[in-house]
Amino acid sequence: MDEVKQLAADIKSRKLKPIYFLMGEEPYYIDKISDFIEDHVLTEEERGFNQMVLYGRDVTIDDIVGNAKRFPMMAEYQVIIVKEAQDLSRSIEKLVDYAKNPQPTTILVMNYKYKTIDKRKSLYKTLNKMGMVYESKKLYENQVGEWIRRILAPKDFTIAPKASQMLVEFLGTDLSKINNELEKLQIILPKGTQISPEHIEENIGISKDFNNFELRKAIGDNDVKKAHQIITYFAENPKDNPMVVTVSLLFNFFSQLLHFHGLTDKSPRSVASALKINPYFVNEYITAARNFPMRKVSAVVATLREFDLKSKGVGANAVPQGDLLKELLVHIMR
Repeated sequence: MDEVKQLAADIKSRKLKPIYFLMGEEPYYIDKISDFIEDHVLTEEERGFNQMVLYGRDVTIDDIVGNAKRFPMMAEYQVIIVKEAQDLSRSIEKLVDYAKNPQPTTILVMNYKYKTIDKRKSLYKTLNKMGMVYESKKLYENQVGEWIRRILAPKDFTIAPKASQMLVEFLGTDLSKINNELEKLQIILPKGTQISPEHIEENIGISKDFNNFELRKAIGDNDVKKAHQIITYFAENPKDNPMVVTVSLLFNFFSQLLHFHGLTDKSPRSVASALKINPYFVNEYITAARNFPMRKVSAVVATLREFDLKSKGVGANAVPQGDLLKELLVHIMR
């Protein structure tokens, strides 16, 4: 994120590169950087003649180079943005000849999403020397909460840890989807608001009481009644609560619990650092560890592996997922 801020600052101060090669698994920042260049390099009047958007599926490398070698009209630069450039992956190395001698009055932006070019080859090395290569890496689940906090802070919003966890659980690590939901909340809520689980439930439709986060907590607390209520809700709403997601999240939780049991320093700060979790949730792990000693945790992890296969149809083709979830809960909490 700091690298993106520096890149934006350089563009604003006209420290421009002739080629921006934006690549990687996480499309959010690729789009953000590309849009920023599109909006800030040329004036509105200059864009009509000097800004062009191409799509990888519709052009060849020769087409891109041919356009890049043109001169701008009544402007210092022309901007060429190639979206979905990953569609040119089979021929992308042909860009190396242009990269060695790029047109100084052209800003070429390549949006190469969901993959990267080979860093051992000539193109990557040339782009790094003559232009700018930005790799947008996918965040791990435990990093997304901090990303949400940093995104909201400049806009004068904060978010409760549980609300942040609900978003990650429901939307995964897709930053674009999370940002879209956060933007909706920023329109609805006044500045200075702390986004709460209630805000998430009312405006996004994620239940604050019946979700995988609450199921995990109920299991850790050994609250059989509440865990069964949540599982029953999941069974009645299978499309919104796929079993494969529930099993995956529980597997991660019990794997972390196994790690917790192996820690010599179980102080809250040390636990948060070792498990890479928000300190707000440390007490949940401490409570769960009391209810699930190491031997039991190991047994639960093995059970979750078994039910992960069943949730994918291996050995349980005719069993409804709701029934599998209920059976899984019995195995975990017996």
